[in-house]
Amino acid sequence: MADLAELAGRAVAVPVGAVARWRHGRAVHPRGAVFDAVLERYGATPPVEVPWLDAEHSEPVVVRLSRGAGLPAPLPDVLGLAIRLGAEEAPVDLLLSSAGRGPWSRRVPIPRIGEAVSYGSIMAYSTTAGPVRITARAETSGLSSDPAPVAAAADAGALVFTLAAAVAGEGWRPFARLRSTGSRGPLDPAVRFDAVRNPPPGLVPDGPLARFRAPAYAAARVAGPEGR
Repeated sequence: MADLAELAGRAVAVPVGAVARWRHGRAVHPRGAVFDAVLERYGATPPVEVPWLDAEHSEPVVVRLSRGAGLPAPLPDVLGLAIRLGAEEAPVDLLLSSAGRGPWSRRVPIPRIGEAVSYGSIMAYSTTAGPVRITARAETSGLSSDPAPVAAAADAGALVFTLAAAVAGEGWRPFARLRSTGSRGPLDPAVRFDAVRNPPPGLVPDGPLARFRAPAYAAARVAGPEGR
């Protein structure tokens, strides 16, 4: 039987689909800046006991910075950081939103302006170690989600983030570094991200937000070729 979160997700799926069609496939985060990067995973310390978070591995990724409601800067908005890694036939997506880093503030999105911020998964992942959340902290000052400055910073390799994981309400354990390697031009390429369908190995989307997101993502997929 569906719980309240899933029912709420089904309820908003219809308006989400309508907005997605109007925005050419993106109900939220309608415009963004896309760039290439390298994700260098060096393993959490102390280990989380989840192989994907504890292993050492480096690979190319695609990253998108965006504003949730699409409000023009300098108005505050929920900023988004989406990361795509893995092979095209088996992608892994991390969708992070501007959020706090405390035990409770990490659970809610927080509107920000285009400055260096912390991004969090908001949604918890079920793992053998317990519920896990992921954060990315920008090491770049004056970070913007506008395409032109992002492209310039990406080409210069100046966009850098530290990724960390936390089990339940425990402290953050850094496990990776994300560094830009080049922009993908002034246009926003069609890259579909789905945190519910494409989680990292060993991390299962869980909790009310995961059940709320699933029907909304499905509506956006039907509405157009682009996701967040």
